[in-house]
Amino acid sequence: MKDQERHIGETIDPISKVSAETSALARKHWAQPSFFNDNLLIDALLKHILSLMPYGMTDYGEVMDVVYQLSGSDEEAWVNAWAALARRLHNRAEEADGKGKHVTAASAYLRASTYWRCALLYFSDFADTRMREYAVASADCYQRYINLSGYPGERIEIPYEGSFLPGYFYRSPHAKGKAPLLIVTPGRDTWAEDTRWVCEGALRRGIHCLTYDGPGQGLALRLNHLTFRPDWEKVVSPLVDFALEKFSEIDASSIGLMGLSFGGYLAPRAAAFDKRITLCVTDPGNISWGRQIIAQLSRFHDHPLDEIPEQMRNLVRDYAWKHGVPNTIKDVVQALQPYDNSSILDNVTCATLVLDGTGEVFHGAKSFHDSLKGPKEYLLFDETSTAQSHCQIGGYATATEYIFDRIAERLGCA
Repeated sequence: MKDQERHIGETIDPISKVSAETSALARKHWAQPSFFNDNLLIDALLKHILSLMPYGMTDYGEVMDVVYQLSGSDEEAWVNAWAALARRLHNRAEEADGKGKHVTAASAYLRASTYWRCALLYFSDFADTRMREYAVASADCYQRYINLSGYPGERIEIPYEGSFLPGYFYRSPHAKGKAPLLIVTPGRDTWAEDTRWVCEGALRRGIHCLTYDGPGQGLALRLNHLTFRPDWEKVVSPLVDFALEKFSEIDASSIGLMGLSFGGYLAPRAAAFDKRITLCVTDPGNISWGRQIIAQLSRFHDHPLDEIPEQMRNLVRDYAWKHGVPNTIKDVVQALQPYDNSSILDNVTCATLVLDGTGEVFHGAKSFHDSLKGPKEYLLFDETSTAQSHCQIGGYATATEYIFDRIAERLGCA
């Protein structure tokens, strides 16, 4: 891989490029209007949920019906609206399943699974029994979907420090002989099932895929009570061990690791220590996640939690829960201090694809790319690509076309 930069969306002809850039500045882009201007997290979550439509995981009318039931940042309104929709589809799926209508049942189970998870995406009452109930319902619906649809996946449990990490192994129907493996690490808020757009891009190009809930994520957090840890190589290396031992169809010399959002920060740490990883994809690149969040919290370090803005208060509670520390700014800041990859970047010797977007909320992908010493490529999505938002939300089809042709080349599937 040559050290190169690519701007996705740019026009090659210089004259056309000037015209396109002028036009881009003069008009609005799809990502600018917001569902809720006063809550950027809810806005991002809703756009992600809508982006899952091409994969049969959501439907526009269902999602928008929930949107019109929401009331600002009211958590109960969020949880109840999504849970009611999930329950309705879950019941429909079971009725169809009982009548032998397996196509209908599989379709409804898949969307019900998504909506059960949606109910938990914006919910900070971590002791509420619905946390476990809805998480189990989501996993159950997704498993039933796989069983009925014939989708080439299977649920797996990766042994991990006296417990296990839940996940899925997807076999590519296009693989010939031993084929590459892509391991996908979700972000702080999404689950293994939510990475389907990534897995689809891999499977269609002859690459097997393993996606999982690591400590602090999805079912690993809500069922097994596992919290985040900074030494992520201790998470990924057991995954590689498990995959190579269990699935003989994997080419051990061609293993990629892709991280989304917070996972984009975690992936290089694993690649620095496990040299079986031959390609690292960071979406977006990030040198120090801890430094960025600590900077946001530093303005409020002398304030009691009940005196800081609601969004920041919820951020502190969420980080405290997922990192297993007391619910204070001081403890969260202390927990985030080790989340800094500055000292290990020289150890990332595998090929690295660094993704970025002009609408990205976490800045620093370019400086991350420039700090790498090994083979690397920087890929920037701009407004005209329609995939400029955080982790290409809203532009998954475009992103897949550009990202996965590169991944296939690097893993030997071109």
